[in-house]
Amino acid sequence: MRLQLRKRQAEAGDIVLLYGDESEALTHPYLARAWAKSGADLRVPAPGQAKKVAILGSLDHVTRQLIVHTSTTKRSTDFVAHLEQLDRLYGPMPGRPAKPVVLVEDNGPIHVSKLSRAALAAREHWLTVEWLPKYAPELNDIEVVWHDLKAHHLAHQTFTDIAALEQAIHTAVEALNQERMVDPLAKARISA
Repeated sequence: MRLQLRKRQAEAGDIVLLYGDESEALTHPYLARAWAKSGADLRVPAPGQAKKVAILGSLDHVTRQLIVHTSTTKRSTDFVAHLEQLDRLYGPMPGRPAKPVVLVEDNGPIHVSKLSRAALAAREHWLTVEWLPKYAPELNDIEVVWHDLKAHHLAHQTFTDIAALEQAIHTAVEALNQERMVDPLAKARISA
């Protein structure tokens, strides 16, 4: 119920509502949709060992824009680096109108560590955290975006190294953000 209230506040322009979470991508292919016999092992042979890139992100509820930070680790320091991104985009700055920001997060270990709690406390004058119950990904709107990113932009590809994968992630996020941009004229158009 609290999330529904927060969504209405964001849609009215009273707050900025962000859904935060992390995911990961692999240098070896992610198979989104493929036909195979029942029980078949769906693996694509790829040279070397798969390496991971952690993706920490926030999704703006109203604009549907995705903000990401990539890293080779998924630690509290990476979460704080993502919070610093949010500082630049939404934090108080001279000449920019201040609007309260609500960040919806799960109770994952990197969000509740001492370092993360201290970083959140330092931002409490403009950033409020709404904690989701444990094991409730269906309440976090960013989960659908992670699926979209992996299934449509990173699937069925092998990346030569972590740098190539990170570049592909950022390119895919730009493409997703372009797709999701709200067209102010879209509601005004009438088909004849």
